[in-house]
Amino acid sequence: MQAPNSREYGYVTRVDLPFEDAVARLEACLKNEGFSVLCKIDIQAKLKEQLGVDFPRYVILGACNPPLAYQALQEEINLGLLLPCNTVVYEQDGQVHVGAVDAAKMLSVVGSPAMEPMARDVNERLRRVVDSVESPASA
Repeated sequence: MQAPNSREYGYVTRVDLPFEDAVARLEACLKNEGFSVLCKIDIQAKLKEQLGVDFPRYVILGACNPPLAYQALQEEINLGLLLPCNTVVYEQDGQVHVGAVDAAKMLSVVGSPAMEPMARDVNERLRRVVDSVESPASA
């Protein structure tokens, strides 16, 4: 695994796994941290289908931790506009990358101090997910 790249809106790292294995491991690691995968979007296939363009393999997994989502929605009903938490697996320059959204940055648009602890909790979980994708013990 390569050192993670902390981007302004997410946490991404390169992994030494085949693409399909990384997707499967990401799904398993999300489950281990209490997330359900609500949707799986194959960006490569959609861009080919709708635009006729070639694009590297790129999958978005929309993940939800039901207890945390329930708690957050009770605090702010319109939070559904920012859900689910997206995670990605993509290929770039022959390398596979895995990442997750920065929930604290995303939820900062709400402007509610009550969201901060939940966002930190989600970020900690998502960071563990990304960091554990390459570790066989975490599946």
